[in-house]
Amino acid sequence: MSNKDIITTAKSTIQLEADAIKKLLDFIDGNFEKAVDTIAFSKGRLVVSGIGKSAIIAQKIVATFNSTGTPALFMHAADAIHGDLGMIQKEDIIIIISKSGDSPEIKVLATLIKNFGNTLIGMVGNTASFLASQCDIILNTTVDQEACPNNLAPTTSTTAQMVMGDALAVCLMEVKGFGTIDFARFHPGGMLGKKLYLRVMDLSSQNEHPAVFRNATINQVIVEMTRKRLGTTAVVNNDNTVAGIITDGDLRRMLEKTIEFSALQAQDIMSSRPETINAAMLAADALEIMKAKDISQLIVIENGLYAGIIHLHDLIKEGII
Repeated sequence: MSNKDIITTAKSTIQLEADAIKKLLDFIDGNFEKAVDTIAFSKGRLVVSGIGKSAIIAQKIVATFNSTGTPALFMHAADAIHGDLGMIQKEDIIIIISKSGDSPEIKVLATLIKNFGNTLIGMVGNTASFLASQCDIILNTTVDQEACPNNLAPTTSTTAQMVMGDALAVCLMEVKGFGTIDFARFHPGGMLGKKLYLRVMDLSSQNEHPAVFRNATINQVIVEMTRKRLGTTAVVNNDNTVAGIITDGDLRRMLEKTIEFSALQAQDIMSSRPETINAAMLAADALEIMKAKDISQLIVIENGLYAGIIHLHDLIKEGII
C-alpha cells in the first residue's frame, strides 16, 4: 500500500463517518425528545447496555452521563442474562445499544426487560429489528456503510452511537440546568477541575503577604521583598487598603534614574494603580488577567482590604497553566 493509498483510505474513513454523523440530524425527532424527557423526569436510574463494540460505547456514554448530572449504570448484555439483571429496579430506564438489534443476547435481554415493565429505549441501527419492535422509544442510528473496507467491523456505526449518546447527554444537561459549578463538583481532580473550583484565596493564603506603608524607606522595601520572596510588595495605607505596588522592575528603574535613594520612600517609586483581583474569584480568572496585562502577579483584595499576592508561579505549580 503506497503512501498515497494510505492518505486516500484515511480521508475516505473520515468522510464516511462524517457523512453518517450528518445523517443523524434526520433522526432527531419526537422519539429523541421523548427519550430526553423520559430520562430527565424519571424517578429511577438510567441503565445502559450493549454487547461487543456497542458495549464499549455504552460504557463511554455512561461515563458521560455520570459526569454531566445524569446518574447512569452500565450493564453488559451477556452478563445481564446471567445474573446482572438484579441491578435493575422498578422505575429504572433502560437503554440498549445495538447495530443489528437482532443479536441473541439482545433479543433475550429486551424480552426480559419488557416483562419487568421498565421503559426500554433502543439505540439501534436497524428499525426493523427485534429490539426495535420491543422498545418504547427508538433512537435511530442507522448508517449506510461501515468505514471498514469489508463493511463488517463496527466503525461508522459505533461513531454514530457515540454521537447520539453525546446529544442525549448535552440535552439532559440543558433540561436539568447543569452548569459549571455542578461540573466542578464532579471533576475535582486534574487541571480541568482546578480551573473550575480553585479560587484565588486558596493560593494567595499559602503565600507570604509582603506589605509596607507609603512612607517606608527603600531599604525597608528591599528587605520586605527579599524576606517574603515574591519579588514584589504591596504598599498599603494605615487602614490596610492598597495604595500601590512595588516590583523588582520598579527597583531596577529607580536605580537607573538615581544613585541616591536614601531620601526616597515607597510612595515615590510605587505603581499607584496596581492590578488587583478579588479573593473569591477563580484562579483561572487570575491567569487570564495576567496574560492580558502581561504581568506575573496580582494584588489580592478581600472586603476592600489587602489580602495578599497571587503569583504566576502559583498557577504553574497547581497545573492551571
